[in-house]
Amino acid sequence: MSPLTVRGSVAEVECDALVVGSGAGGSVAALELARAGRAVTVLEEGPRVSTDELAAASPAESMRRLYRNAGATAVFGTPTIAYGEARAVGGTTVVNGGLFWEPSRAVLDRWASWSGYGGYRSAVVGAHFGDIQRELGMIVQEHGDGNEDSRLLARAAESLGWRWQHPQRVVRGCEHRNQCATGCPSGAKQSMAVSYLPQAEALGADIVPGTRVERIAHRRGTVRGVEAVDGAGRRVRYRPRDVFVAAGPIGTPVLLRRSGIHSRTAGRHLALHLNLRTIARFPKAVDAVRGTMFTAQVQEHSALGMLVMPSNLTPGGLGAALAGRDPAQVDKLLAARAHLGMFTTQVRMQGGAGIAAVVGGAPVLRHGMTPADHHALRLAFRRTARLLFAAGAVELLPPTSGTGPLRTPADVDAYCDRVRPGDWELVSVHGMGSCPMALPERGGVCDEAGRPHGFTNLRLCDASVLPGAPGISPQGTIMSFAREIVGRYLESA
Repeated sequence: MSPLTVRGSVAEVECDALVVGSGAGGSVAALELARAGRAVTVLEEGPRVSTDELAAASPAESMRRLYRNAGATAVFGTPTIAYGEARAVGGTTVVNGGLFWEPSRAVLDRWASWSGYGGYRSAVVGAHFGDIQRELGMIVQEHGDGNEDSRLLARAAESLGWRWQHPQRVVRGCEHRNQCATGCPSGAKQSMAVSYLPQAEALGADIVPGTRVERIAHRRGTVRGVEAVDGAGRRVRYRPRDVFVAAGPIGTPVLLRRSGIHSRTAGRHLALHLNLRTIARFPKAVDAVRGTMFTAQVQEHSALGMLVMPSNLTPGGLGAALAGRDPAQVDKLLAARAHLGMFTTQVRMQGGAGIAAVVGGAPVLRHGMTPADHHALRLAFRRTARLLFAAGAVELLPPTSGTGPLRTPADVDAYCDRVRPGDWELVSVHGMGSCPMALPERGGVCDEAGRPHGFTNLRLCDASVLPGAPGISPQGTIMSFAREIVGRYLESA
């Protein structure tokens, strides 16, 4: 990029391709554009953090530095849902588990039918997924050192005749350091910060951290400029030929709204995966702190949008899960930490969520969990409890802080009969579909090329364009869609 001039306190920068956001989608755009010989500038609101810095920082320090709002963004409703996303070079790939699942043919066909666009079915998306998994070195993560909680879960699933699988991860030489969610301290996880972005830089891409994009200036469907504030508080106006927005499922629609682009539809809907967190106590030591994220995922109920897996226990994670409970109970559990396992049940939310308003530039998120969602959560917890009792658990703490330990299936039934929608303590780390790729009359924000309807040189290429929630960790889906979007751009340019 090359500065043009300075007018007052505003620096003006001319550039070829401007990418806003550096997560799964933005990194794909940066690398594919750089490979094609384009001059690429990547703007990222968060900091750039090296592997050495991650290794030196405590998990609490990394949470504060890497997560937006320190991981405590609220989605208001009954109950309030805690939503977590990263704000760093590499985006949420820096703090996720590196899970890499291919979207099912059924999901892609359903999206194609709803959206009115047929170009993102299994043949196309699967081909991109295959290329990306080879580039990132996807492996099937077996149990390795530790991971006794995953072993217990796998054996329990087999005893019930339930289907389970080792996770597919993009990782090279995992050291089982158990810090996936606060940044891999060994650099083994192939986040975009250690894979695609350095490759893009080697091809000439310029990555600019600490820069917040505030508005896209446009006229008659053409972007004329992108206004941002850099890390020193200086205002910068970029004048790109083409813009690729990948600011995430919340950041992208908020930016569109602030820019007067599809303000009525961008962010009106947001698809979420909900996470239930259950603590189980076992008669023998589990030492769940030893291992990596998880090495077994129970997929028996995936057709219902439910997945069960360990959430490798850390002192901070355990403390968060026990917040709000009786201090005496917390002391008892902390004393028995070696015997505890923490398990996540992921449930695909059916009710609506979305951006209710943008106040002072920040989004206000709300959801409308339905009776069907409440039923699904109760069903998911029943299935999880059955699995954990089969694994040998003698006591379960459900995801409601006002409830004591459950020790028998009868206790679980009584709990599920009395739990109310507002009682659930829910977390989400997967948001999607806030600017869906669909025909305008079907609620779509962008077309099959990722362009917001009516625009020529603006494209979206992140989780926001997915037509819904895939029911799996979405990184592979996001990257595959982004690769197709950029490929169509390069073919037409």
